[in-house]
Formats: sequence, structure tokens, C-alpha cells
Amino acid sequence: MSSGTNGTALVAGAGVGGLATAIGLRRAGWTVRLLERRTAPEHYGTAFAIHPTAQAALDRLGLGDALRARAVPYRHARIRRPDGRVLAALPLERVERKAGRPELLISRPHLLDALLAELDRLGGADVAYGRPLTDPSTDPRAAAANLVVGADGINSTVRTAHFGSRSGVRAIGTVAWIGIADFETGVYGETWGDGRFFGMTPVEPGRTNWYAAVPEATTAGEVRAAFAGWHDPVPRVLAETDPASWIRYEMRHLHPALPAFTAGGRIALVGDAAHAMTPNLGQGACTALLDAEALTRAVAARGGPAGLPAALRAYDAERRRSAQRVALASRTLHRFVTGRRPALRDALAGLLPG
Repeated sequence: MSSGTNGTALVAGAGVGGLATAIGLRRAGWTVRLLERRTAPEHYGTAFAIHPTAQAALDRLGLGDALRARAVPYRHARIRRPDGRVLAALPLERVERKAGRPELLISRPHLLDALLAELDRLGGADVAYGRPLTDPSTDPRAAAANLVVGADGINSTVRTAHFGSRSGVRAIGTVAWIGIADFETGVYGETWGDGRFFGMTPVEPGRTNWYAAVPEATTAGEVRAAFAGWHDPVPRVLAETDPASWIRYEMRHLHPALPAFTAGGRIALVGDAAHAMTPNLGQGACTALLDAEALTRAVAARGGPAGLPAALRAYDAERRRSAQRVALASRTLHRFVTGRRPALRDALAGLLPG
């Protein structure tokens, strides 16, 4: 383990939430060990949207400059019908006016690289790749730690071991596809059709992040066919992106909501382990970062292991209801966007604040 003075922590999962938690704990003087089921650091995926609140959390973790060095601002986006008619503007300008900074988009590999670099700058942590925490209730590595953090995703073993199986993984019947096109479309936002939707965002110069949700599509050919008659540049994006680079996943969420994010005065959950949500609001990475920063700030404010019960109560009070509201709003938006009453949906979309 890396050197520390205030206590020892075991973090299950070396994704965004786990790495950010390790950074916060290292900054607070804790010894940290990370266990990751993958055999190497993640370098896949497309874009993360980072809301100004999550940017502020990254600033407090010492990562703000690294984020801004590789991110691009997201300022102009529209909601459209498949024929291209604009229904509404996404409230990005209002977000920027209120926060004094724009929403940012960064590729997933760039953000993970920045997290790993900052952890290394702080003296690192003992990262065990290919060594997952499969049974937290009996694993001696967990028993030896003062604090155990479950950042191990939607299928969290820490959650199951300490919170039971009442809150579990639920599929919502929609398959999502994501990819990156090697050109800038200049057309950003989402297009809502009959039971399906397509989105595009900037991600870095010369490239466009895209995502599609199609309940019935199982192959790249079927995805292309589902959007063949949609407005430009949707068909072009799909035609010019190699299907071998597409990522396909079944949309799932955690339901019902957990009654707590902490247990036993030494167990805490962050990110998808605590509140996995549909991707419709683009808040998965943001909520994981906010969780990690709030948890480690609470731990740092209360010193060593003796202060953990109070720190975890403070973390739960700050983050649980907020994160669960975001998760509920994202699931509600998914139902709205994929509904089979397009005329009503289009009319309501026109009422959204710009």
C-alpha cells in the first residue's frame, strides 16, 4: 500500500468514481488500495459531459486544470424531430449564465488518464488489476481496511454484501449504441423519434460523439436502417463510423432506490454502485465525481478512523437524495423520449426552457 497517516482504505473499482475517491483520500493522508476486475486501466468509451458542479468538485480534487486542458465547451444544442424540425433548445446557455462556466465534454480515456496521473502525482495507490473484490464480507483485504468504498459499478459486490439484493439491476428494454465519428457535424443535441432517439455532441477537434437508442436493433445494419430516413447528418454519421468501434449496451438502472449509501460506520458506495441510472441526462460521471469528492471531503474533515461514522453520515446526508433525484429524473426522461405518442411529446418538448 501507499504511505498514509490517517487510516487505510480499500476502494473496489478503478473507474471514474473509484479513482476520484482514491485521489481525495490520498490528499487527506490516507493509505489507499484499489481493486479492479479489469486487467488494465480502461481506455475505451466516448464522451463524458461534465456539468459545472462536477467541474467544481474536480477543482477541489486538484484536477480542474487537467480537465480543461482536454475538454471542449458544450454551448449550443437542439432537440429535433426526425425530419430536422427544431422542437427546443437544450438549456446550455442558461446553465453557463448561472454557473459562470459552460458545460464541458471530455473523452472518457482522457478523463481516466488525468485521474491516474493525479493519483500518481500524489504518491499513488496500490492498484491491483485483475483482483476484484468478489466477496467483501469475507475477503481479508476488506477486513483489514478502516474504510471500504464500493465504486464497483452497477453490479457492485460491495452493495450486495452490505445492503442486500432488494435494490438490484433492472433492464428497461432499450439497447444503446455509442461511437465517435471522425468529423465534426456542427449539429448537436438529440433527435427524438418513435420509440428511439439519436444524439450528437462535440468531443474533441475533428470528431463527434454520437449515441443511439433503438429498442429492437441487434446489429449495426439494423441501427443504420432504423435511422435511414432521418435528417442530415444522422445517416452519414452511422455510415462513416466503423461498426467495429461501436459500443453496444443494454440500458439498466438500480431500482428501488437504496435507503442509505453507507453501512456499519465503515462502508460507503459511490457512483453506479449507489445509484446507477439511465444515460438520458448524461449525469453518470458527474454524480460519481460529486459522490467521491463529498465522501473524501467528509472523511478529511473528521480526521482518522475514529471520525468515520460521523463522516459517512455527513456524506449520506449530502449526496443520497440529490443523486437519487437525478436518477429518477433521468429514468423519467427516458420514458418521455421513447414514448409512442410523438405528437404529445413534441408539444411538451416545445415547452422546455432554453
